[in-house]
Amino acid sequence: MIPQLEQSPAVPAEVHDYLEELVRRTSAVCGPALVSVVGVGSLALGDYRHGRSDIDVTVVVDPAPPRPVLRDLARTLSHPGLRCPAAGLELVVYAADFAARPSGAAGYLLDLNTGALLPDRAGFDARSPSFWYVIDRSVAHQCGVPLYGRPPREAIAAPRPRELLTAIRASLREHSDGEGHLADNRVLNGCRSVVFCRTGRWRAKRAAAREIAAAEPDFRPLVEAAVRSFERPRAAAEPLHGAAVRAFLAWARDRVDESARAAGS
Repeated sequence: MIPQLEQSPAVPAEVHDYLEELVRRTSAVCGPALVSVVGVGSLALGDYRHGRSDIDVTVVVDPAPPRPVLRDLARTLSHPGLRCPAAGLELVVYAADFAARPSGAAGYLLDLNTGALLPDRAGFDARSPSFWYVIDRSVAHQCGVPLYGRPPREAIAAPRPRELLTAIRASLREHSDGEGHLADNRVLNGCRSVVFCRTGRWRAKRAAAREIAAAEPDFRPLVEAAVRSFERPRAAAEPLHGAAVRAFLAWARDRVDESARAAGS
């Protein structure tokens, strides 16, 4: 039986058919080993923007398939063979025993990036910096969108607070360098990081930006400009003043460091 995409208001109409086919193909390759398929990122946080956002998906399998099966899965899901309607697909596969326990490691079996606006890449050795994966698993545990199988909170453990704060600090360092990141996304990532440290909950980027703009008037013009830019397609993103972006991210890093010290990290 081919699994049907579970109904969820969090799945935008523009990507529903794509995700249904992604689930079908993933099930066909993984067979009974497929445990869960979970929407994370902007899908989970209710801020998917067609033409701007990636589609972020976490897959959990048990047992871990051999490398040839993972390579087959990457080929089966890669654009344009499976045409991604979003800016790109970022899909990560974990073994169930790893996903079910808190960890600060990358830990993936497959990390696939593909799509019209993403460079094609399939990694199998979990050598990438771990912070992306730790944050995504935290989002998945908090509010992941169930696309197939076991519910996200049952399949994916939340990272420990110390490991998560370490990941958030590393994420802000990455965005401070700016390499390969749009300026608006760098600012909004900083907003989301600070709001998480203040509230213990992940917010959509634009919602987090509104909170920071209201609470921090010195940064309001930059944050509002970042939101306006984020609401445009990637190719039409507005330039932001580099020094202002760096100053904001330095402030954000200080706020995260304060949270880490308060938590004893």
